[in-house]
Amino acid sequence: MKLHALLLAAAVFCPTSLALAAPTPPPRAIADQVDEARLRAIVEKLVSFGTRHTLSSQTDPKRGIGAAQKWAIEEFKRYAKACGNCLVTEMPSQVFTGRRVPNPTKIADAIAIQRGTVDPNRVVIITGHIDSRVSDVMDFTKDAPGANDDGSGTAAVIEAARVLSKHKFPYTIVYAALSGEEQGLYGGKVLAEYARAQGWEVIANLNNDIIGNSCSSDGVCDAAHVRVFSEGPRWQGGEALRAPLRSQGGENDAPSRNISRWMDGLADDLSLGLDVRQVWRNDRFGRGGDHTEFLNAGFPAVRITVAIENYNWQHQDIRVENGVEYGDTIDKMDFPYLRKVVQLNVAALAALASAPPPPAPVVEGAVSTDTALTWEPVKGASAYVIRWRPTDAANWSESLRVDAKSGLDLVVTTTERNSPATPARLRAVLKGIRVDDFVFGVSSLTADGHESPVASAVPGGAFRPYVPPAQQ
Repeated sequence: MKLHALLLAAAVFCPTSLALAAPTPPPRAIADQVDEARLRAIVEKLVSFGTRHTLSSQTDPKRGIGAAQKWAIEEFKRYAKACGNCLVTEMPSQVFTGRRVPNPTKIADAIAIQRGTVDPNRVVIITGHIDSRVSDVMDFTKDAPGANDDGSGTAAVIEAARVLSKHKFPYTIVYAALSGEEQGLYGGKVLAEYARAQGWEVIANLNNDIIGNSCSSDGVCDAAHVRVFSEGPRWQGGEALRAPLRSQGGENDAPSRNISRWMDGLADDLSLGLDVRQVWRNDRFGRGGDHTEFLNAGFPAVRITVAIENYNWQHQDIRVENGVEYGDTIDKMDFPYLRKVVQLNVAALAALASAPPPPAPVVEGAVSTDTALTWEPVKGASAYVIRWRPTDAANWSESLRVDAKSGLDLVVTTTERNSPATPARLRAVLKGIRVDDFVFGVSSLTADGHESPVASAVPGGAFRPYVPPAQQ
C-alpha cells in the first residue's frame, strides 16, 4: 500500500528492537523450491494406502489410516535428518465417540515442529487432513483414494516441511497432517487443544482442504484463483463480544479476516499467476473444516481451497454412472495448479514466521476531531504501520509508517511511561481523522521489511483468544 504523509501528534515509548535471526531468502525465492513432481509423488503414495478412513485399520502396515500416518511421520523424520534434526515429530491424540465415530477410537495427528530461533512459543501452523471417505461416510472398507480431498492438502503440509526445513525462522512452524476431519473435525480439535496445552501463541492456522483441482462438473475451470475463507466477527468471544461490537464496530475485522486480506496482498506481490479470492464466511455454505476448531479455541485460522469444486469427484464411490465418472482419483487433479497453491502457502509460512506478531491496538476518539491509537510494543518490531479505511471499504486504503526507535515520522515525539506495574505503551494521534468514519489497525514491521498482518483496533481484533476486559 502507498504510504501517505499525515500530520501527527504522538507520545511514543521506543524500546530497543530485538535482533532477529539471520535473513532468509525472500518468500518468492523459497516458494520457487516447491516441486510439482514431489507433490504428485506424495499424492500417489497417499492414494496407495487404499483407504485412509478414520475408522480403518490403525495397525495394518500397508492399508488404512495407521499406515498413512506412519508414512507421514517417516517423511518428516527424513526431512529432520537432512536439516540436522530441526524438526521434532509428535502424534498428539485423543479418544472420541460421536455420531460418526460409534465406538471409542483414538484419533491422532501426525505433526512436525520446526522451532523458531528467537521465540519458539510464537507459532504458525499449516494443516491438511490425511483421512478420506466415500459416499457413505461410515464405510471404512471401500477404496477411498482421497486424492484431492485431502491428499492435496496433506501434500502441501509435507512439501512445505521439506522446503522450509532448509531455512531458519525466528518463530515456530508446525506442519500437521490431521485425521478425523470427515468424521467431525476431530483432528483439528486434537491439535487446537494440544496447542493450548503447550501454551503456544498461535499467530495463524492455514488450513488447506481440497486445493488440487481447477475444473468443476459443469465444465467451468479456474486455475487463476484460490479461495481463502475467513470469519468476520470473532466466534470465540461469544456473547461477551456482542455488546462491544455493536457499540464500536468490528464485524468485518476478526484476526482471520485480516489474515485473508494479508494473503491477498501477498499473492499479488508473489506474481505466481494465482490470485486470492477472499470469501467472507467461515467456510463454504453450510460446510466446515478443521480450521473451525482453531477458531473455537480463539486462534486465528483460515481455510484455503480451490476456486471451483467438482462435486462428482468429492465424497463419492469410484464408479461410472450414465457416462459420468465419479470418485476422488489422482487423474482428476491439476498438479501445476496445486503447485501454485502450495507456493502461496510456503511463502505465507515463511513470511509469518519471519515477521513479529501483530500488535493489539486500542482506538479512542469519541466526541473528538482526532483519533488516538495505543498498543504495547512488540518485541522484534523496528517499526509499525498504522492503517485505516472507511467503514464500508473492504480493504485498507490509507497507511502511515511509525518508527519504533525514534519516531522520526512523527511531528512531535515525547516519552511516556505508564506506572511500573503496567507495560509501557506506544501512542499515536491522527490529527483531523474522525474515529466514527474509519476502521483502524496496526501491523508490525522488522528492519528487513517483514510485515505482520494488520490487527484491527476493534473488540476481539487482537491475535490471541478473546478475554472480556472484566476478566483480564
